[in-house]
Amino acid sequence: MAKAIEIKRLNKWFGSYQALKDIDLNVSHGERIVICGPSGSGKSTLIRCINSLEHHDSGQITVDDIELDQNKESIAAIGAEVGMVFQQFNLFPHLSVLKNLTLGPIKVRGLSRSEAEERAMRILERVQIPEQAHKQPSELSGGQQQRVAIARSLCMEPKIMLFDEPTSALDPEMIAEVLDVIVDLAEDGMTMIVVTHEMGFARRAADRMVFM
Repeated sequence: MAKAIEIKRLNKWFGSYQALKDIDLNVSHGERIVICGPSGSGKSTLIRCINSLEHHDSGQITVDDIELDQNKESIAAIGAEVGMVFQQFNLFPHLSVLKNLTLGPIKVRGLSRSEAEERAMRILERVQIPEQAHKQPSELSGGQQQRVAIARSLCMEPKIMLFDEPTSALDPEMIAEVLDVIVDLAEDGMTMIVVTHEMGFARRAADRMVFM
């Protein structure tokens, strides 16, 4: 099966601290990977390197046949194909839910406002919060805000999704609703890497677990 992500001998340093040491990882199209490990093991650093949020010091990262280096073209090309959901929701607080979702498709993908809004509403239906479209993020629960963050990434129609501990900032009663959305994406065949401590999710959705 063709590789969606290929990582070879990846190294990353923060000053004198080596966060990643000779990491090798292959992810096939449609594969769901869960990365586990103690705090400080480099899990979040790894997926931030894949999405160019951190620059690796040596080694090779190839995403959808594009090798990631430091030139703007490769960074932009990979950024357009990879969606990322963080621990914190990172929504624009001054924009409505709908405008949070349509900003990227209009500015980056070149959709018209009506096309972007149609796509956004379809994806809000998918994550089961269409009634929240015209609310501000501050009016939503943590679980709803994280579902909006997932929807915002999906509006860009990425080929690959990266999740960096997407439930760690949530109250326990909100975790299940977010994990259900991610499980649905996994069942639809989305290629994904998920950093999480939720072993129940890993058993439900992961093809493979990686321990760091």
